Amino acid sequence: MDGTAFNRLRVVLVAPRNPLNIGAAARAMSNFGCADLRLVNPYAPSFREARSAVGAASLLASAQVYATVAEAVADCALIVGTTAVGAREVLHPLHSLPQAAPMMRSAMQSTHAALLFGSEKTGLTKADLSHCHWLLRIPTQAENYSMNLGQAVAVCMYALATAEAQTAPEAPPAPNASRMSPRSTAAPEELERLLTVLMDVVHHSQTRRVQSDARYAEHLRRLLLRLNPGHRDTQILLGILRRVLWRLQEK
Repeated sequence: MDGTAFNRLRVVLVAPRNPLNIGAAARAMSNFGCADLRLVNPYAPSFREARSAVGAASLLASAQVYATVAEAVADCALIVGTTAVGAREVLHPLHSLPQAAPMMRSAMQSTHAALLFGSEKTGLTKADLSHCHWLLRIPTQAENYSMNLGQAVAVCMYALATAEAQTAPEAPPAPNASRMSPRSTAAPEELERLLTVLMDVVHHSQTRRVQSDARYAEHLRRLLLRLNPGHRDTQILLGILRRVLWRLQEK
């Protein structure tokens, strides 16, 4: 893969527990020219000293730490989660790594993408996965389907580095295309803002009893990702919902 495309990839480790695995992930990234490592609530504060990160000390030193997944992926237009699946219920589109790598490679030609890996103990939680547009899995044997974190990062980096970008067939021009502006997809932080206002409306409308705010927010976030609203769409919805919320708060 050309270096420019890898500059648009963010590798996000969510709640990693073992600094040696973090080091191994950093080394794998360095092997293939990916330099943007982000960590969400790493378990061990000494991760920057991981001995296995031979040749990746500068990458570890520049790694950014975030409190939430939402903050870590705020600048990404495509968010992909990794999963071994196992016995868990899959609520997203799921692709094998050979299918997913060209799709990500294509997106990374023009926009930022995040690839999420969960902790060694639990993987990505449902709350973590609710931020993802779709998921990928590394094809492994059913008898031993879960991979070591550092190894999983290395396999994904190799697949992305060697993948060919998919090219979609050219569509015929739309009527009056010269007067139409391209649709701008809403950024993750805009969707989170919309989600916050939606949850406020739910609470103030009292039209339903929300048993679990977190679980309900996960469902709404997945819904918004499926709808894929544009930037202008999001601003219009925010305006409507804020007006509704203002009316509800008056009562």
